[in-house]
Amino acid sequence: MGFTREQLAAHRGAIVDDLVDDRCRLLFVGINPSLWTAATGAHFARPGNRFYPALYRAGLVDRVIDASAGMTPTDRAALLDAGIGITNVVARATARADELDDTELRDGAVALEARVAAIAPRVVAVAGVTAYRTGFGRRRAVVGEQPERLAGAQLWVVPNPSGLNAHETADTLAAHYRAAGLAAGIVTR
Repeated sequence: MGFTREQLAAHRGAIVDDLVDDRCRLLFVGINPSLWTAATGAHFARPGNRFYPALYRAGLVDRVIDASAGMTPTDRAALLDAGIGITNVVARATARADELDDTELRDGAVALEARVAAIAPRVVAVAGVTAYRTGFGRRRAVVGEQPERLAGAQLWVVPNPSGLNAHETADTLAAHYRAAGLAAGIVTR
């Protein structure tokens, strides 16, 4: 499945629903939806995004999910059954995360705390250290478990799986995701 630039642009500013239910133990938090994610309604859907291969390599799911054409009911169930949820710091879709300003990231962090309180996962894993630093006012934060909690949940910062984050591989992402998964009690293998 492919989209033209015009088709993707039509989704600028769209909101993508969270992928969560009451079994969520590990909540992954993207920066904001891409236009491809908005077009398909599936988080981390852009072809080449390493999120789902990293989840598989981390032992958090039993197969690689391909969300590039949207999330199948079977794949959605596999994530939810595993205790994995997905949301974003900022809800609106953009072509690139650098289109967001600092105020949006700070406001998104406040809104995220309320969502985390409602969802009540064991672990929250924010995918993107730069966005985390800005949104949460933690200028010196590094990847890994954070000293503070978010609405009672352990708080982790993990690398962003976007292909633009070129110094990370699916294997290095998997190591970070596995650590958060172990903390949440959901590693399957």
